Amino acid sequence: MRHKLLRRLLAPTAAAALFSAVIAVQSPSSAEAAVPATIPLKVTNNSGRGDAVYVYTIGTLLSTGQQGWADASGAFHAWPAGGNPPTPAPDASIPGPAAGQSKTIQIPKFSGRIYFSYGQKLVFKLTTGGLVQPAVQNPSDPNHDILFNWSEYTLNDSGLWINSTQVDMFSAPYAVGVQRADGSTASTGHLKSGGYNGVLNDLRGRSGGWAGLIQTRSDGTVLRALSPGHGLESGALPTSVMDDYINRVWQKYASSTLTVTPFTDQPSTKYYGRVSGGVMNFTNGSGAVVTSFQKPDADSVFGCHKLLDAPNDQVRGPISRTLCAGFNRTTLLVNPNQPDTSSANFYQDAVTNQYARAIHAQMADGKAYAFAFDDVGNHESLVQDGSPQQAYLTLDPFN
Repeated sequence: MRHKLLRRLLAPTAAAALFSAVIAVQSPSSAEAAVPATIPLKVTNNSGRGDAVYVYTIGTLLSTGQQGWADASGAFHAWPAGGNPPTPAPDASIPGPAAGQSKTIQIPKFSGRIYFSYGQKLVFKLTTGGLVQPAVQNPSDPNHDILFNWSEYTLNDSGLWINSTQVDMFSAPYAVGVQRADGSTASTGHLKSGGYNGVLNDLRGRSGGWAGLIQTRSDGTVLRALSPGHGLESGALPTSVMDDYINRVWQKYASSTLTVTPFTDQPSTKYYGRVSGGVMNFTNGSGAVVTSFQKPDADSVFGCHKLLDAPNDQVRGPISRTLCAGFNRTTLLVNPNQPDTSSANFYQDAVTNQYARAIHAQMADGKAYAFAFDDVGNHESLVQDGSPQQAYLTLDPFN
């Protein structure tokens, strides 16, 4: 399961390790009383489409670590044993609301995903290692020709985190929200009017392979735009797509210093990067090398992994996530002090993550999860509340 929400949420602060430990050991207490075992999720269908909608709540039950799914009442069902080759999973679908209607279901204390599909049910299978998630970059995946999307959420004793995500693909538009204890609501993920087609048209008009990220069904329905990492995997984007920018960054910091201040709550914690022998070495205030990075390739940049791996620690991970954000937003040449959190500086280089740029430009609030560490500087499409009364998932128009 490619669910990174907790890691993305917790890694930026010095409290990350402590918070992770709290999740693991927190026993029933007053905190649990504040966050019930399930909360309502109101699903509203403003899509304008006549297709039947199917909703799924899938993830890990935090109280036991079991993987499974929840029905409309929020009751947990563990996945049965899978097989090799994979065997069909139980039907976890919940009939969603018709166009112009709403439906409220219950979601449990999961770290997982809320899928929704139009027109037909998703195909889930089980291996001996657990659930097989849809792999949109695989043309032979049984879900390839289904119009679907998902939100990631974590509900635990400390509250709710729910996001809209484009880390894997840009597809069926939706927004998420939460109602707080005082009755107020917060939401994110809505596109501007015309924003859905705006993103697609932007990519279509972009040379260099970006138009090839868009996948269309045989009936003409646009299914999705793959994220650039998946675009590399599918051959839509050339592997050299970011080389020019990466080379310029490596050249610049062979003769100057990149300063990384990874924790907003620890402004005195700084690391200093210089390229020597083709390797960027980071030192601490005492001059000791704390971690080093080989020159990344486009896949490492777009995926924030491989040569930019970001373990959930207090040194390499925070530095790597800062580098990842700087490469995707192409701010590393214009600002030697990172992270650069001013969106005015993002995506200004001719060689940049055009997918992320296009999506952010069309978001009503400017926020998105267009790559894994889009939360650096709080530019992610996420809402959170410690005492959630209700969550929202709104299926938006395709315009």
